[in-house]
Amino acid sequence: MAAITLSGLVLVAAGAGWWFYEHLNGNIHSVSLDGKGGTEKPDAFGRTPINVLLMGSDSRSGAADCKLGGACESGGGERADVEMVMHISADRSNATVMSIPRDLVTSLPPCTDKETGQSVGARTDMINSALSYGPACQVAAVHQLTNIPIDHFMKVDFAGVVSISDAVGGVGICVDKNVYDPSSHLKLSAGPHTLKGIAALEFLRTRHGFTGGSDNVGRTSGQHAFLGAAMAKLKSEGTLTDPVKVLDLANAATKALTVDQRLGSISDLVGLAQDFSKVPSNRVTFVTMQNVPDPANRDHVVQGPGAAALFQTIADDQSLTTATGKKSAGPSATSTTQPVDRSAVVVAVENGTSTASRASAILQELTRAGFNSASTAGNASTPATTTTLTYPQGKSAQAKAVASALGLPTSHVKQGNGNQIVLMIGSDWTTGTTYTGSHPSSAPADTQKALSGALARNGGDSACVHVSTDRTISVTADGKPTTAVTRWGVTPTTAYARSPEVQDSAP
Repeated sequence: MAAITLSGLVLVAAGAGWWFYEHLNGNIHSVSLDGKGGTEKPDAFGRTPINVLLMGSDSRSGAADCKLGGACESGGGERADVEMVMHISADRSNATVMSIPRDLVTSLPPCTDKETGQSVGARTDMINSALSYGPACQVAAVHQLTNIPIDHFMKVDFAGVVSISDAVGGVGICVDKNVYDPSSHLKLSAGPHTLKGIAALEFLRTRHGFTGGSDNVGRTSGQHAFLGAAMAKLKSEGTLTDPVKVLDLANAATKALTVDQRLGSISDLVGLAQDFSKVPSNRVTFVTMQNVPDPANRDHVVQGPGAAALFQTIADDQSLTTATGKKSAGPSATSTTQPVDRSAVVVAVENGTSTASRASAILQELTRAGFNSASTAGNASTPATTTTLTYPQGKSAQAKAVASALGLPTSHVKQGNGNQIVLMIGSDWTTGTTYTGSHPSSAPADTQKALSGALARNGGDSACVHVSTDRTISVTADGKPTTAVTRWGVTPTTAYARSPEVQDSAP
């Protein structure tokens, strides 16, 4: 839903009249995050990644949501039945979308809903329950679980999914076998389909149809395929060049979404859209956080092996794809920066320590590494505690090359006011020519471990969604699929064969 919404708003802001622009602004409902998501740290070049928590609410508070969602007796409470952290890298070269199972049991922080005044203390519960105290409390819960700073959130309900998928003209999806899930009412024959409206909602909500482990993890594989297909459609079919489609899409999206206050205007959403649009589809990685069954309740899950590494890759802004869109094979982040001609880079090395000849030793290392022989070494005018590398405007790539050659963490690199690259050696680096001082953060996460068991799917992948061959659908004594508690079960494909009287969700 975020991919559809953000992309669709770009041209609206540029081409719509002022009245309609204000109309769209009036559609948007925003809520303060109240600082509960943490704070991003800029990289060495002053750029910051963006993390948005995407939430699908199961609220039945409105008549439309009640009709679409069923189980109206559950009342007006809401839970985050879909939770995805959308990470856009600081250099805008890649993105990761991580799903969190709705039935994950974890420690939740105390929180107060500022809109209702309702408070709750620290407790252990399913993570999706935090939304009942407001979106900011759900953000706080995800931030505590993952240690990923959450800058923004977007929330959509059942009716919003229907209206947005209708406005975009449907999304092309393929399933590799016949599938029928009576719980979500999704029924599709094997092969390609165009899903819009209620059919799209059924697909996104199905829990028993697709491969992926537990019920609530299996649905994420369908959601990832849907979002990937939506991105592909918007980029390839001219949707964003059709003014009527764009205006309809923007109107539907802004009515459907609740966002944080820093995304509470069209201009804010357009800025985020432009950041996301810079990422090629094949450099978007969809993953599901690793999980295992909860020993105390087999219907729930808890954090599994590899999840901590996955969280760290996102928090540390590490890419999970290479420049070609393939999975990352090592622990270091992939960069799309063009190679720097080291012979053209001049560095002024200054010794801010009490150790003699430190600047000369580092200068020799730089010249051996191919940097310009016109670089200089000298003593600093005042002592320095921390080693820093400053660079003038427009020289960020060159400074990054210097830091890489010396093993200097990017947290020590920043833009300065001078007209040259200056390496100030501090008392945290008194020996050797490779920086060994204290690093403010841990070593990069192992991206192979981060992807292991995470059900990774590339944003450019158009492969059919795998229908489960071992998931069971409840049936009655005469073998008909049902949502009731019954005697035995069949696979989603067998359920399809036994239900010829049920109309397919889409042709």
